[in-house]
Amino acid sequence: MQGNLSGVTLEHFADDGTFPNNVLPAIIYRHALAAASPEALEKLFDQNGWPSAWRYGVYDFHHYHSTSHECLGVARGAARLQLGGPEGRAFEVSAGDVIVVPAGVAHRNLGSREDFLVVGAYPPGFSADLLRGEAGERPEADRRIADIPLPKSDPVGGQSGPVLEKWG
Repeated sequence: MQGNLSGVTLEHFADDGTFPNNVLPAIIYRHALAAASPEALEKLFDQNGWPSAWRYGVYDFHHYHSTSHECLGVARGAARLQLGGPEGRAFEVSAGDVIVVPAGVAHRNLGSREDFLVVGAYPPGFSADLLRGEAGERPEADRRIADIPLPKSDPVGGQSGPVLEKWG
């Protein structure tokens, strides 16, 4: 199963001293699924080799993961998400959009509709820790991020798509 790969945006965020961010770009797929639902996103991610892991929202504080890349599929509602930490950029997302957040890239929910729901997924065998940019997290977090292998598939495109084409 392949989602819509048109309307893809790549966003780069540099290390700001607190949040490592990543040399890999965050990837925003606009309208990856025309008829978004939790089940449809789980099926898309699962069939494309990114096992779905949870249904929730996005935390309202800056955080990042040093143990995995993360895929966020908007199943319902809309939100304004900030990527890249306090000096990063905000993006409006809505049902059907998918965001792939490289390990180390800070993200947070700046505000969302009450019905906002996200399906989260990770590459096989990986799960996320939760880091907030606090003193003492680095350089160990940087080492973990550097050791994460590139994914073997794209959560929206499967064996094609920007995760393989732009991260490789």
